[in-house]
Amino acid sequence: MSADLDLSPPEVPEPTLLESILRYGLFLGAIFQLICILAIFIPTPQSHEQEETEITDSKTTEQMKKPKAAAPQIRQKPKKESKKKR
Repeated sequence: MSADLDLSPPEVPEPTLLESILRYGLFLGAIFQLICILAIFIPTPQSHEQEETEITDSKTTEQMKKPKAAAPQIRQKPKKESKKKR
C-alpha cells in the first residue's frame, strides 16, 4: 500500500523570463502603492523657512484683498426715458 503513494514533490516548470518580470513588477507596484498610502497618513514636518514663506504669502493675500473690498460698488440703474408728449 505504501508503494502506491507517490510522496515526491510535483514537477513544476521553471518560470519564464516574462513571468519573472511580471512577478517582480507586481511586487514593486504593491510596494509603491503602500508607500503612497503611507504618505497620505504620515504628515511631513514643515521647515522654518516654509512657515515664514507661508506667513508672508498670507499677509500679501490679505493686503491684496483689502483694496478690492474697499472699492465702492456702483449700483446705479440706468435712467428711464421720459414719455414723449403727443
